[in-house]
Amino acid sequence: MKKNWTWIAGLLLALGLLGACSDTDPAAEPDTENETQEASQEAAEEAFPVTVTDASGNEVTIEEQPEAIVSLIPSNTEIAYALDSGDAIVGVSDHDNYPAETADIEKIGGMEFNVEKIISLQPDVVLAHASNSLQEEGLQQLEDAGIQVVVIENATSFEQVYETIDMIGQVTGKNEEADEVVAEMQEGFAEIEERASAIEEGDRKDVLVAVSGLPEIYTAGNNTFMAEMLELIKANNVAGDQEGFPMLSEEEIVNRNPDTVVLTYNYVENATEEWLTHAGFSGITAVQNEAVHEVQSDPVNRSGPRLVEGTLELAKAIYPEVFAE
Repeated sequence: MKKNWTWIAGLLLALGLLGACSDTDPAAEPDTENETQEASQEAAEEAFPVTVTDASGNEVTIEEQPEAIVSLIPSNTEIAYALDSGDAIVGVSDHDNYPAETADIEKIGGMEFNVEKIISLQPDVVLAHASNSLQEEGLQQLEDAGIQVVVIENATSFEQVYETIDMIGQVTGKNEEADEVVAEMQEGFAEIEERASAIEEGDRKDVLVAVSGLPEIYTAGNNTFMAEMLELIKANNVAGDQEGFPMLSEEEIVNRNPDTVVLTYNYVENATEEWLTHAGFSGITAVQNEAVHEVQSDPVNRSGPRLVEGTLELAKAIYPEVFAE
């Protein structure tokens, strides 16, 4: 409704008719924004109670829309904000840094979260993660305190990310918003794939994605977001015969001889220079051509909406001639 009214208003303005209507009683004009918000709230309330089966296999029933949520991992937080549930977030991990509003939210620790702190925040729901499995005792303490705990899966593919967004949408009563976010992501990936269609098979580049620096270089192998991103943009993953995030020796990296190296770790100053000047890498094509690039780590490895942004950044680094804006 809001889009239709905006379009009509624009048309009237273009025809010079909107000014003639300026004496109209404002109270008679439709308050579409409030109507939309009320309809959204009603839809959210009608979504409860809801029962979900989380990543730990537990059935969790949430009776009412949560008004206070603690998120134990940054990816859950990013999704919650993307679903317009940011106002309900009362606690986040020490590692949360996006969106900017998370800086002002109570911190509850890292992988070893502070159970007492979380309980003191009186959340209705805790959005945990499969990577918190080592803290099973802490999660049990939260449940014993009467707090609903929903464990979100450790997504390693775009499709699993969509499922994660859907799950958090159900938990927060933001089902429509979840559908919209997934649709936007799919559209974004489709646009990137369309642009990549200009790359001929013979022009595909061999790429190594490093997630840590010297001396122990871990790379993105198969069944990772980076692998799916590389395939989408028609790049060959030189570590594609490995699973997860294997550590490759310098000799292995030289033998695999990538055309391009992408660095996704941001904790080392002058990381690119470190690669370009490392004696052991002097024979690598990427080093010889100075095709070593740094990208921000979070958009390429957090299971959330920014994976589209991360894919585009990878594409620009690897195929600047195709993806330059």
